[in-house]
Amino acid sequence: MAGEASAQYYPQPRRRVVRRVPPQRYQQQRYNDYFRPTVGVAVGANFSNTVDSYNADFSTSTIAGWHVGLTSNIPISYSFAFAPEILFSQKGYQAETTDGNFKQRTNYIDIPLLAKFKVVPGFNFLIGPQLTFQTSTKNIYDDGFNRVVETEYDNRGDKSFVAGVIGISVDLNRNVELRGRYNIDLSRNRTDGASLIPDYRNQVFQLGLGFKFN
Repeated sequence: MAGEASAQYYPQPRRRVVRRVPPQRYQQQRYNDYFRPTVGVAVGANFSNTVDSYNADFSTSTIAGWHVGLTSNIPISYSFAFAPEILFSQKGYQAETTDGNFKQRTNYIDIPLLAKFKVVPGFNFLIGPQLTFQTSTKNIYDDGFNRVVETEYDNRGDKSFVAGVIGISVDLNRNVELRGRYNIDLSRNRTDGASLIPDYRNQVFQLGLGFKFN
C-alpha cells in the first residue's frame, strides 16, 4: 500500500512543469513580431488652425476634420524602425473678420516619412518630415445675411509643402495602436497676393487608431 501511494504522488510535479512552456513561447513570439515588417490602416480626427508666417499676433479658431490612409512599419533594429505612410487629411481654420465669419477647409494628401523609436515595450516616439500635396480648398463666407461657398480644385500638384511631425503611439495589443501627433508646415502657403488671407502655416493635432496586419 505504501508503494502504491508513493507511485501516485510523484507524477503531480511533472504536470506543473509542462504548464510553464506556453508563456515562454509567447514571449519569443512577441520578440519575433517586432522584427517583422507590417502594413496597416489608420483613421482618426484632425484639430487644425493656422499661424501667420510673419505676424505672431495673428490667430485663428480650430476646426475639426478627419484623416485616413495606409501605414507601414519597417524594422531596422530592435528599438528603431522606418514608418512611412500615405494619408488623406482635412485641415483648415475659421476666423472672425469685419465682414463676418470666414472658414477655410482644405484637403491634402500627406506622406509622413517618420523615424520610430521604441522607448519601452508598447510605447513609441515618432519624428520626421512630411510631404503635403493640396488637392482642394473650400472657402465659406458668412456675414449673417448671406452665405457664399467657393470651391477650388488643384489638379496640377503645384501646391505642395513640407511639414514637420512629432508624435507617440501606444500599442493596445499586437494589432491595434493609439496614435497622437502634432504637425506644422515648415513653409508658408502661397496666396494670390490680392487676397485678404495672409500667408499662413497649418498646424494640426491628430488623434486616431492604427490597425496593423502582419
